[in-house]
Amino acid sequence: MYAIIKTGGKQYKAQVGEALYVEKLDAEQGATVTFDQVILVAGEGDAKIGTPTIDGATVTGKVEKQGREKKVVTFKYKPKKHSHQKKGHRQPYTKVVIDAINA
Repeated sequence: MYAIIKTGGKQYKAQVGEALYVEKLDAEQGATVTFDQVILVAGEGDAKIGTPTIDGATVTGKVEKQGREKKVVTFKYKPKKHSHQKKGHRQPYTKVVIDAINA
């Protein structure tokens, strides 16, 4: 059984026992989080599709860690103008292990 959830403006496929790296959530390590924007629940030949979400369906998980991704470096350069610009960015994330899908 799996579910498609929406969080942080993105959609993720969630299965029980899997780890998801989602946009940073306001939760401490070890806390339980509930995703209530469930778009689809499918498994064993049966599927529920929401319009746009399924009423009463939730996906719960446990926050395993908070972190930041590897650095992405952008470099802008204009030849013959003595102009360059180097910037780095590290996107924060939350690692969530899915415990249950309630549909």
